[in-house]
Amino acid sequence: MNTLRPDDPTTRLFLRHALATLAYRAGKTVRGTPDSFASFLASPDSKTPSQLVGHMTDLMVWCLCLVRDGEHRFVEVEELPWEAQVARLFAALEALDGHLATGGEIRWEPGRVFQGGIADALTHTGQLAMLRRLAGVKMMGENYSKAEIAVGRVGLDQAKPVREF
Repeated sequence: MNTLRPDDPTTRLFLRHALATLAYRAGKTVRGTPDSFASFLASPDSKTPSQLVGHMTDLMVWCLCLVRDGEHRFVEVEELPWEAQVARLFAALEALDGHLATGGEIRWEPGRVFQGGIADALTHTGQLAMLRRLAGVKMMGENYSKAEIAVGRVGLDQAKPVREF
């Protein structure tokens, strides 16, 4: 039995916190990267960072369709230049969070929204961090449990890290 009920205010808060966490972590992986990072290939059959960010965006748009419309509609959008690709990801996060923030109905099982699109995007964020290091674009590790992650803060601009190493 799924314990995340659409009509429970804590469910909405949990989903919004998950989106803020995703924005914080994803922001860290893309901020300060050169344009060349977008096309970095770790191997001939791997995805580029730009393709991963595009897929993460498509996942957030899909989650919005599930939550807002109750429709399982997944559309892959063409790849954009790096800065536009990143901006599109954060716009999609803001749209999904905005729906949840305004009290819009949650028309899809919240646990499945999390375990599907949101968790998948978190996984891809880890892949971006690994690709960043492989590409030689330094990024500090961080104790994310100490990070100042705030519900509703889902843009590229985030709080400064509290405990990096």
